[in-house]
Amino acid sequence: MIEPSTLFVTDWEIYERVILDKTPSAEKFVWIATADLKDCYVRQGRRHVALLQVLSGLITRGVAVRLLHAKEPGPAFKRDFDRFPNLITTLERLLCPRVHFKCVVVDGSFAYSGSANLTGAGMGAKGPTRRNFESGFVTSDKRFISAIMNQFDTVWMGGHCGHCDRKAFCAEYQDLL
Repeated sequence: MIEPSTLFVTDWEIYERVILDKTPSAEKFVWIATADLKDCYVRQGRRHVALLQVLSGLITRGVAVRLLHAKEPGPAFKRDFDRFPNLITTLERLLCPRVHFKCVVVDGSFAYSGSANLTGAGMGAKGPTRRNFESGFVTSDKRFISAIMNQFDTVWMGGHCGHCDRKAFCAEYQDLL
């Protein structure tokens, strides 16, 4: 049976399809955009590990990882981040206070776009009574992926910085002055 190129996903499906299935299998790059950034744990065999450990492993394999987010991460995320030195030196990270879109793009051949932030509750990793109610879509349709990547890349490259009214709150912009 051939799967459709675009599927509507909710709650636990987001975690399974995006975090468990696609992200760890990246070969070239992973782009992640999120408004909120907190600790998120991933099932590996019988145990759970920080998603940052998965991203660290990708970087070790030569996968380029970009993380675009709106505010500073939570304290547990920061503690986990410091455990992986290659994230400090190699993870590409950009903070933009206007980012509210959420997406994950893997190798330009798979994308998620929807409401879920990169948090355990947002991505559906927490138990059924603790996760958020989220929805979005996953796709292998090149037109959708291109549009998602274009939005990400425009923000990443500072395409909105020149006429942004939030410059005073943006450390990244201050570096460009």
